[in-house]
Amino acid sequence: MFTGIVEEVGTVVVREELAGPAGEAAVLHIRAQRVLEDVALGDSIAVNGVCLTVTGVSDGVWSTDVMAETLSRSSLGAAGAGEPVNLERAVTPHTRLGGHLMQGHVDGVGRIVSRTPGERWEVVRIGLPPQLARCVVEKGSIAVDGVSLTVSAVSAADGPEPWFEVSLIPTTLRETTLGARAPGDPVNLEVDVIAKYVERLLEGRR
Repeated sequence: MFTGIVEEVGTVVVREELAGPAGEAAVLHIRAQRVLEDVALGDSIAVNGVCLTVTGVSDGVWSTDVMAETLSRSSLGAAGAGEPVNLERAVTPHTRLGGHLMQGHVDGVGRIVSRTPGERWEVVRIGLPPQLARCVVEKGSIAVDGVSLTVSAVSAADGPEPWFEVSLIPTTLRETTLGARAPGDPVNLEVDVIAKYVERLLEGRR
């Protein structure tokens, strides 16, 4: 589990493409500092909101295997050397829950639609896959590239091109990758886990 409070922005230094009987796969080697302070093999670290397992650590760079399912359903499918990524270690029983509970399971990839600067913040509109629209509500929580955010506005759930908006404070703009995301850029989305269960139960009733 994660909280969506990004600890640092790391950098993908090497991407190894692999192939196997189950399909394409890759190994990402990511340079970091803070998340490696107490790391052990087998630990979980969220990379742009994707829960990945530490398989190796050497000289400030940690490695992780990324399988076909993750590559096809998240923006990590296009992540290459030089790519900045949001990093967060898994929570512990003593962690302050500053954001909201997240599983690190990406539900879909959205795209930045627009950015509107404000005096002390920036409003970002993000388009989302239609199947996720019913799970996003105004004032609810959503994870965007692993960052816990509050939805400030949302389109109709049954609209042809659904979207939602978030307001980014200076700290988020400065200390996460969202500060540099431009219109058209893909972002990983994880909706509230309770909303997913409710939607599934309602689907069964229908």
